[in-house]
Amino acid sequence: MQHADTSLGLPFMKMHGLGNDFVVIDQRGNNIRVSESLARALGDRHRGVGFDQLAVLDDVTDADIGLTFFNSDGSTAGACGNATRCVARFEMDRRGITSLSLKTERGVLQAEEAGAGLTRVNMGAPLLDWRDVPLAREMDTLALPIEGAPTATGMGNPHCTFFVDDAEAVDLSTFGLSHEHHPLFPERTNVQVAHVVGDDHLRMRVWERGVGVTLASGSSSCATAVAAVRRGLTGPQVRIDLDGGQIDIDWRDDGVWMTGPTAHVFTGTLTPEFLATL
Repeated sequence: MQHADTSLGLPFMKMHGLGNDFVVIDQRGNNIRVSESLARALGDRHRGVGFDQLAVLDDVTDADIGLTFFNSDGSTAGACGNATRCVARFEMDRRGITSLSLKTERGVLQAEEAGAGLTRVNMGAPLLDWRDVPLAREMDTLALPIEGAPTATGMGNPHCTFFVDDAEAVDLSTFGLSHEHHPLFPERTNVQVAHVVGDDHLRMRVWERGVGVTLASGSSSCATAVAAVRRGLTGPQVRIDLDGGQIDIDWRDDGVWMTGPTAHVFTGTLTPEFLATL
């Protein structure tokens, strides 16, 4: 995927982590820079390729690889756990290594081989102060003054987690959209609904800002696990059942580690004709 001549088109990969799907573009050596308009056009599932997030790879000096994320509406995302895991797996396999550093807006994240076809990524320490989430004004992030008393968590992007009796019973399309734009979240927010299944075991569904309902979200899984630990619902090692499958979260002293599967579905090429319309 490197050193593409965009006069012949632009190579890309389609990947997913638990059904949370991505387009990955490698800018290293390319003469194109991904813009909001390109991201929005690619994210259109009818006229483009379609994705929940777009991950863009770059060369950096202080990590093995640089990553920038866009949502399907063209807005940027500071973190995307499943995409980070997918890219890490691809790069580790390509280089023949078992660990990798990735620079994101969140900071430099560490990824490693987890065995059994799984990949583990340290998503960094959670941001628990209202300024860092961020929220619009000072308050306790453990229980926000919103009906349902959700918990706010920053994971490089803002999260609002509701613990409910039955996550399956929530009309997430309506519920998520209304809370994404809540005035307490000046940068909008990802919204999760979750309930306790058993010991250290949660069921969670997610609405992602700038995207909508998705089958999975790595950063949302991390935020939900952190919120559950803070509220005394689970221990620091949490298994989460998502619409797209299962992910394991481990909140350690050095950060929140996320372990799960990845899939490289196909590689394709954006045509010069498509690129010329942007």
